[in-house]
Amino acid sequence: MLHEPAESLWFAVFHVLLYLLNQSYMIILRIEHKVPSFDGWKKAFDSDPINRQKSNVMQHRIYRPVDDPNYVIIDLEFDHVSDATATLAALRNLWNDVEGKIIFDPQTRVIEMVERKVY
Repeated sequence: MLHEPAESLWFAVFHVLLYLLNQSYMIILRIEHKVPSFDGWKKAFDSDPINRQKSNVMQHRIYRPVDDPNYVIIDLEFDHVSDATATLAALRNLWNDVEGKIIFDPQTRVIEMVERKVY
């Protein structure tokens, strides 16, 4: 016998809980700024001078407006607001050295996803 009824129920409950855990809402540090060269900026971003993994960044997404290749929007996702604000402080220290060279006029906001629906 492959599964007893109780085992099948446990298996189903386990997968529902796993799904719900993966649907948890993230804290997002959103960063927007102009760049003189996307490729140059991307190289600097990829060098990871603040060590995103050690800063507890769960994942990142990079966007560009379709009509402006020299503008970037970055979402850094975290589990906790404290990690997002600490990372923002580290970024502000870094930006003191690179603003006007690699980035221009960075704008930031710590936001929380409150709903997500897939269609």
